[in-house]
Amino acid sequence: SLAFSFPGGGGGGGGEPSDSERMRTHYAEADNELHHLLIMESLGGNSSAIDRGLAQTMAFFYYWYVTVVYAVSEPAAYHLSELIEDHAFNTYNGFLNDYEEKLKGMPVPDIARKYYERDDPFMFDQFCTVKEPGGEPFSRQRPKLESLYDVFVNVRNDEKEHWKTLCNLVQFDDMQGFGTGVQSTEPAPPELAEA
Repeated sequence: SLAFSFPGGGGGGGGEPSDSERMRTHYAEADNELHHLLIMESLGGNSSAIDRGLAQTMAFFYYWYVTVVYAVSEPAAYHLSELIEDHAFNTYNGFLNDYEEKLKGMPVPDIARKYYERDDPFMFDQFCTVKEPGGEPFSRQRPKLESLYDVFVNVRNDEKEHWKTLCNLVQFDDMQGFGTGVQSTEPAPPELAEA
């Protein structure tokens, strides 16, 4: 079994989310990731049959791997996803830093404008589970889309929202979060993992 150490102690005080609440949140996250994929495809990310085949094959095996891990340990599966979302955030952040000027000169794809500006924000706000104290819904805090740079800022920020939810699921078995900040899950020291 896998052991994790949790910042600030053990479980939280918010109570377990219902299965239907988790499913709605995970569905909203999947819808958000689908739109990221549609945005990347609109930029030519699906133009190569080799790239499409590789991506679909990797997705197939990743899905089944996570399904097996989830069947053995929900926290371990959520932690794996937490690590992937953290990596995605950092990758997008590096991309934004490296190509800021070029991206600011490129237009916003129609699918991004539809998703981030015109679609009903209910699904979007559903996956943003860690609200800032006294803050308004996350959909009202999104940067305006003036260029492709702003699209990637939104995508990067979405990954951070997924990460926050997953951190709280691993650490507290709750999606809402506790305290003033979210921290990455850390492996437990060997002496605690063996206990």
